[in-house]
Amino acid sequence: MKKEKKTLLENFISLGALQIVSYVIPLINLPYLSRVLGVDKFGLVFFAFAFMQYFIILTDYGFGLSATREIAVNRHNKNNLSNIFSAVTFIKFCLLVISFIILVLCMIFVPKLHENWLVFMLSFLMVVGNAIYPVWFFQGMERMKYITFLNILSKIIFLILIFIFVKKSDDYIIVPLLNSMGFLVSGAIGMYFAIKHLGAKLYIPRWRTVKKQFKYSSEFFLSRASVSAYTNTNSFCLGLIGSSVMVGYYVAAEKIYQAINGLCYPLTNALYPFVAKNKDIKTFKKIFNIAVIINFFICACMFILAKPIITIFYGQEMENAYKIFRIFCIIASFDIPAILVGYPLLGAMGYSNIANYSVILASIVHILGLAALYFTGHLNIYSIALMVLVTEAVVFIVRFGAICKYKLLRTT
Repeated sequence: MKKEKKTLLENFISLGALQIVSYVIPLINLPYLSRVLGVDKFGLVFFAFAFMQYFIILTDYGFGLSATREIAVNRHNKNNLSNIFSAVTFIKFCLLVISFIILVLCMIFVPKLHENWLVFMLSFLMVVGNAIYPVWFFQGMERMKYITFLNILSKIIFLILIFIFVKKSDDYIIVPLLNSMGFLVSGAIGMYFAIKHLGAKLYIPRWRTVKKQFKYSSEFFLSRASVSAYTNTNSFCLGLIGSSVMVGYYVAAEKIYQAINGLCYPLTNALYPFVAKNKDIKTFKKIFNIAVIINFFICACMFILAKPIITIFYGQEMENAYKIFRIFCIIASFDIPAILVGYPLLGAMGYSNIANYSVILASIVHILGLAALYFTGHLNIYSIALMVLVTEAVVFIVRFGAICKYKLLRTT
């Protein structure tokens, strides 16, 4: 067991370093971009980014959970390992082609997208990079350290390029290009290491294997798509019915909230294969308790200091976003515990259907809530943020209800 815990710690450190950079870089970029581009162009760039998240969800197809578990179970069988690797890669490629066709159709028929077609086309390259990046394979193999350094290096390089090339509002078109290049380089590095250093073989898979992986991951995809319904839909919806300025305010607050959430993802990604393989509830419970206490302290400080945080990060022009940010701080206080007991506990212990059901139910509540707000004329950045609060509360209640019912946190 000591070896497994050591591996857990190594993966947590690797994932932590990668996740910190993934969230710290935007927190460096965003203040600079909000000042250089202005609220309008800033909102446009992140409107396109929000749209791309739908395609990222589609091309991921839940493999971050299903394939991770499959790889973790079959890591010592090279034949099964390559079958899974090839089948998942093939499916992701097919979904990438479908995504591109959908994007082109949207740009043709939706005026707001057609007017800024180049922004959306360049932004789509991040979907390509994300699709070829086999993070699910490295998580399942518990070998994240293999690619962490080079991944971080590529992201830092493109961060520096943003500061070099983006100097005025008209340079907004460079932002999605450089951002996408970071994804493409990371994806290429990941694929290289998976094949050259971890023994994965890439070939045309059997139809039976493809069908099996596609079917198995469908439930996880539905869950991920449901999460997207109450995350990406918000800023995308604001961009369609409102202005880029509204998107700018909302994104400014949401990005810091996502950074808070991002602090727990290295932990969840490391715990998921660990708990799935070892069923070590005692270790999970200790880590969970510490993480919840730290999270509550961070959220409380952020809530109190919301106004100066927004002003320091984004400048005086973004000051109005602090009220939305306070709502997100409240959400994060119980959202993090819900994430930690989701797939790392419920999923790993064989109750993934409950984890999936919680977000599916929450997404239905969210969509119905947004529709009600729209038809009653109350849809705005504040009401949407409050709707997210209600939605995340649903996830929290369902998951912890299941934890209590099945006594999953019992260690005796």
